[in-house]
Amino acid sequence: MTNRAKPPLEGVTVVSIEQAVAAPFATRQLADLGARVIKIERPDGGDFARAYDTTTKGLSSHFVWLNRSKQSLTLDLKQPAGIDVLHRLLDRADVFVQNLAPGAAERLGAGSAALRTRCPKLVICNISGFGNSGPYASKKAYDLLVQGEAGLMSLIGPEDTPSRAGLSLADISAGMYAYSGILTALLARRDTGSGTVLDVSLFDSLAEWMGFPMYHTLYSGRSLPRSGPNHASIAPYGPFAASDGRCVILAVQNAREWTRFCAQVLERADLAADPKFASNEQRVRHRPALHDLINDVFAHLSLEEVTVRLEAADIAHARLNSVPEFLEHPQLSARGRWTEIDSEAGSLRALRPPVEMENVDPVMGRVPALGEHTDAILEELDIDRDTIAGWRRSGTI
Repeated sequence: MTNRAKPPLEGVTVVSIEQAVAAPFATRQLADLGARVIKIERPDGGDFARAYDTTTKGLSSHFVWLNRSKQSLTLDLKQPAGIDVLHRLLDRADVFVQNLAPGAAERLGAGSAALRTRCPKLVICNISGFGNSGPYASKKAYDLLVQGEAGLMSLIGPEDTPSRAGLSLADISAGMYAYSGILTALLARRDTGSGTVLDVSLFDSLAEWMGFPMYHTLYSGRSLPRSGPNHASIAPYGPFAASDGRCVILAVQNAREWTRFCAQVLERADLAADPKFASNEQRVRHRPALHDLINDVFAHLSLEEVTVRLEAADIAHARLNSVPEFLEHPQLSARGRWTEIDSEAGSLRALRPPVEMENVDPVMGRVPALGEHTDAILEELDIDRDTIAGWRRSGTI
């Protein structure tokens, strides 16, 4: 039997003042790896993502996704006692993460400059909308707004309708850069003995992901057109309906594949040399005519028949799944990707983290109820029970 190693971040303590998606997404990755994440929440409702919906056995789907394996401490940071507890926690912590409004951390005495003096070994990660300088530094920045400012919405949707990506991509990208930055800073601290300050913004993170359209536009002088479900610069690359109404997604990437696609899938070998379709650029230019040809063939074939031809021709393809179909995906079940986590609503299904580390099990701990760990954490700080009871009566916790 293989001995399982302890989680790699066991012994690392993270204190986080976090809301919504970006910061909680970063700290959940750390918690999955064994870090102790103390999530500071307002006593009057906590992280506002708790109230986004009640679809997950009465809990918020966003909150369940982002907050497993954490400890919830309620604390009113507008009261001196709350600020004192925060500072005492930070004195013991390895990492501090915050995505407060601009200037709020400084008002709590938890700005980067003050903490670098007080806690020189602390890794400080500030997550903001547009960064800590520049004309947009003080602007509110929700995911939709950043998708608009970064130009992403101009690329998504049909020709006449700029659309939002269906996921919170600005938040997720910032969360992932915060996570990787924190791991890098912890690794560097082994050599230097010193912490550091990380500044991550939703805008900068999504700007990095805009690299392909950025270079295309910079050096062609043309913005990429919205192409709906199709690729803006590759064809055929997108969904096509079979005769039974089900869709297959095609991805023809090079001349060899295009030749096989014409001969074995469309059974029109002559099309490979047709000047309108002979190169990828020509196929993109004549995309409507190309799609008409493909649709004419697929209109007489079921999805299974199309798939048989694509497999025989070794053409990359996929199903256009709904979310319910994704949930039943055979790849997830065959690889044991599903597990169970605990919550105040009972057991919940969850997917294991995407990185599998040899002989290491992800923590996959409980989703905390609001303030579930408040008393235990305060007692660790040698705060007596009478004081804790008084703070609860006064709304400090």
